[in-house]
Amino acid sequence: MGRARTPAFPLPRNTSVYTESVPPTASLAGKTAFVTGGARRIGRAIAVALAQAGADVAISYRSSRADAAQTASEIAAHRRRALAIECDVRSEPSVRAAVAQVLAEFGRIDLVVNNAAVFASAALESLTLEQWDAVFETNARGPFLVAREALPHLRKAHGRIVNIGSLGGFHPWAGHAHYCASKAALHMLTQTMAKAFAPEVSVNCVAPGWIEMNDALTQKSNVPHPLRSEAEQWVGPHEPAVPHPSSGAAEQGVGSDAVPTASHFFHNEAERRAELQAARFAQKTPMGRNGYAADVAQAVLFFATGPHFITGQTLAVDGGLSLA
Repeated sequence: MGRARTPAFPLPRNTSVYTESVPPTASLAGKTAFVTGGARRIGRAIAVALAQAGADVAISYRSSRADAAQTASEIAAHRRRALAIECDVRSEPSVRAAVAQVLAEFGRIDLVVNNAAVFASAALESLTLEQWDAVFETNARGPFLVAREALPHLRKAHGRIVNIGSLGGFHPWAGHAHYCASKAALHMLTQTMAKAFAPEVSVNCVAPGWIEMNDALTQKSNVPHPLRSEAEQWVGPHEPAVPHPSSGAAEQGVGSDAVPTASHFFHNEAERRAELQAARFAQKTPMGRNGYAADVAQAVLFFATGPHFITGQTLAVDGGLSLA
């Protein structure tokens, strides 16, 4: 019987059966990874998982300085070198300076994870040029700039690029046309990069579906979940209340193991509707649950440690939701 594995990072309540730590064979020892938008949420999970697999990890952030410092501490806790860099991926000079910092600190770049992204909602008929450009300049231009700047060093290392796409890049969400179009562009950019950068560099994409985070469930963050707003069309105003799964939980979705009591019920309508939407998507998902950041991180690790021969692929991490 194999030894028990400890989760690589905090998990929501009662989910240990769904997530395992990095397998011993998935080693990135001696490698350097650069994760854009690595300070929070999925980016943090990816950065910490890469550190657990043995990589030294640089992360970029735009405004989440405190979160970046915390993530860097988590990376260092795995006895790996960490670097947090303020970087605006929309800016060519900022990207150039960030890549230079990574090289100055670590001397090499073996893996780039283009995770930094923005999400926005707007009716297509009233979508402004400014709104359109604000999404595309981060979600499409950013990965292009980072990949182009890191390319000479990735070629030297026979490295890899993993872009973080979205289920929205496959499915049209009427209220998020600019977001969906930007992610579809990133999916295609993955394929064009794969052809252009071969054979030295492999390029793949991970496209998450509904990923549960505590701040997404409790509405503590001002950043909406891409699928939450889309779910509004299925959630009616008179659905019965449901218990809150993680009262007082931390950002990564760690919840109490106790059976929910009256104190776990939602305190406002926004929380109640968010959980109802999550529950509805879980019901629609063939695997019977929504995803976690750990699921996305494991998919990134597959492309980071699997056969270099695999390139140009986009892997949906949605539990089969896209099949529903």
